[in-house]
Amino acid sequence: MEQAADFYYDSSQQRWCAVGDWRITAIHRLASRLRRGCPRLGERVARLDSRFRGNDNVEPRGDSVATQEGAVVHIDGSQLSHLDTSGAWLLQQLLNRFTTANVQLSGFNEHQSALLELIREHPFASPAAPKPWRMLARLGYHAVEKYQQFYDFLTFIGDMCVTILSRFRYPHEIQWQTIAQTIERTGYRALPLVGFLSFLIGVVLTYQMGLQLKTYGANIYIVDLLGLSILREFGPLMTAILLAGRTASAFTAELGTMVLNQEIDALRTLGIRPASRLILPRISSLIIVMPLLTCWSDIFGILGGMLMSKNMLHISFYEFIQRFQTHVGIENYIIGIAKAPVFGAIIAGVGCFQGFQVTGSADSVGKKTTVSVVQSIFLIIIADAIFSIFFTIRGI
Repeated sequence: MEQAADFYYDSSQQRWCAVGDWRITAIHRLASRLRRGCPRLGERVARLDSRFRGNDNVEPRGDSVATQEGAVVHIDGSQLSHLDTSGAWLLQQLLNRFTTANVQLSGFNEHQSALLELIREHPFASPAAPKPWRMLARLGYHAVEKYQQFYDFLTFIGDMCVTILSRFRYPHEIQWQTIAQTIERTGYRALPLVGFLSFLIGVVLTYQMGLQLKTYGANIYIVDLLGLSILREFGPLMTAILLAGRTASAFTAELGTMVLNQEIDALRTLGIRPASRLILPRISSLIIVMPLLTCWSDIFGILGGMLMSKNMLHISFYEFIQRFQTHVGIENYIIGIAKAPVFGAIIAGVGCFQGFQVTGSADSVGKKTTVSVVQSIFLIIIADAIFSIFFTIRGI
């Protein structure tokens, strides 16, 4: 078994001895004593060093020892079994306690002496703490950062427009198989989740609005309110938010991992544009999937409201359907479906853009994935507000 690392004074030979295993895996106890300030070791160095030289005016200065000018201190390393860079650095910290003494090393082999000399010539210096930025400097930094992100996003959109136009000229280069696979992953597999949550949204809306309508005896108007809210707003909006959390994050993680694995660079080396091979199929599939999922969401939202209306407001299924056909116009359904492709393009575009912004490490993938979800939902709500204002101005 290796002897534990230690540093002690041998009074018989009047020298300090470094013994044992001074490697990074074995010096943790001695290193812990140093980190705590080593008060006992500092006092022992001061006491024994003054006794050795016959100097009674020795004053410890923190963890260092003020020694007499020109005094000689012998350090013996003949009992060292191992010494690596960490051990050499730790030993140098101990030698630095003798502030003015002439330290002489003995018993160290050639490798150990060279390592100690290297540590002395290149001491470790803690980096200076960065100066805190003033508020105006922080504001300017964030403004420049956001401007650069906006510029990169515009560049991304321009690249995608050029890619789409080129595909009209060369339709045989469209990745139909990739588009079909993405539709299967983002659309077909999302049907249970979208249907179930839309059903619950219909139940909740009917319950909340039905409580007020029931008070005034206007139970039948739940059909009008539910139809307008589900078809125009909640159907496309809830579907888009669900896909923003489910699909935008997946796109960012996939593309970000490809960036880290240098697969994107490999495609460029082969003369293949990543926009046409990776981004365009994802955006195309989301534009196709969103109207279909919105229709699916409308159906289950209305079913949930219909069921709740029968149990709570005593409106039969026949009455509900008849009222729905006569008082909820087809234009409400068309408005909701018209929003869906725009929401799909936003989700896919933001997810792919943030995936290509991944740099450095896997930690960046997690950060960009979070950013893609937040930005997708934010832009979806803004787009929905713009649609609402436009339809209000047009009187639709």
